[in-house]
Parts: sequence; C-alpha cells; structure tokens
Amino acid sequence: MFSKTSTNPQQPPATPAKPETPPVMEATPRPAAPRGQKVASLIANDMTLEGNITGGGELQVDGVIKGDVRVERVTVGDGGQVDGGIYAEAVEVRGKVSGSITAKQVRLYGACHVDGDITHEQLAMETGAFFQGRSLRLQRPAAAQAASTPQASKTETPAAPHAGANGASAPAPAA
Repeated sequence: MFSKTSTNPQQPPATPAKPETPPVMEATPRPAAPRGQKVASLIANDMTLEGNITGGGELQVDGVIKGDVRVERVTVGDGGQVDGGIYAEAVEVRGKVSGSITAKQVRLYGACHVDGDITHEQLAMETGAFFQGRSLRLQRPAAAQAASTPQASKTETPAAPHAGANGASAPAPAA
C-alpha cells in the first residue's frame, strides 16, 4: 500500500549530478541610486585635492581638501581634513577643519578639531570636540525677514506731514 518508490511513469529517471562550473564574473555597472536620492561624492583617505569644490549634492571627505567647499551637505570623516572654508546647508565634522564654516546646521563630534569661525542657525557639539574661533548666529538677509513679517508691504505710504518751525503743518509731498 505505501511505497517509497515512485510509480509515476511521467517522471524521467534521475540523472547523476554534473559538477557545477563557477559563475563567470562580469563587470556590471554599479546600480544607480533610487529616484530622488542622491549619492554622496567621496574624497578617499589617500586623496589630496587642491582647489575649490562647488556642487549641489553631498560630499564625504576622508582625505584632504585644500580649498573652499560649497555643496549642500558636507561630512568630514575621522581622517578627513579641510583647509579652507565650508559653505553648506548641513556640516558634520569628525576630522579637522582649518577655516570658517557657514551652514544652517553644524555638528561637531567628539574627536573633531575645528580652528575657525562657525556661522550657524543650529550648532551641536559633543564632549571632547575642539573648537577655536567664534560662534556666530546666522542672520537671514533683511529682504527675507521683511517678507516673512505680516506688517511689511511692497507699497510705500507717504510720510506723515511734520510740523514746521511755527507749528504749522507742511503739505505732503506730491506723488
């Protein structure tokens, strides 16, 4: 009634296993980042770059940059060094920066060394971080401040008449 052998005639007889050949390694392109997500550019730890860097993305600095950096986001790694100014939306420093930093958000980690002024909206420092310089609050431009206040308007109102020497009002200037 119960048997371990198959009685199904449609199955082919088992063939001996062939040794598998190793897969051929082909050079395939690196997959692109998902849509809307940017991949950080990297200055590796054995690289030294002399000159300014400008861009719209993210930069990871593990090597040395001698020049200014202007990108959206900068991360200076443990062995990274920037000798120049950094201008970005967000800056994280684990390595060394000799120059000013101007960013909305700045984070200094415990082993970092920053020698220069930091202009910021938000500044966070871990215990052990070295920072020598001035910490300055980032001021928004006057035009941006005026646009954000409800009292500001684009039309000018004429100046109120002011009293003359004898106390009489002077006529308002003609528009």
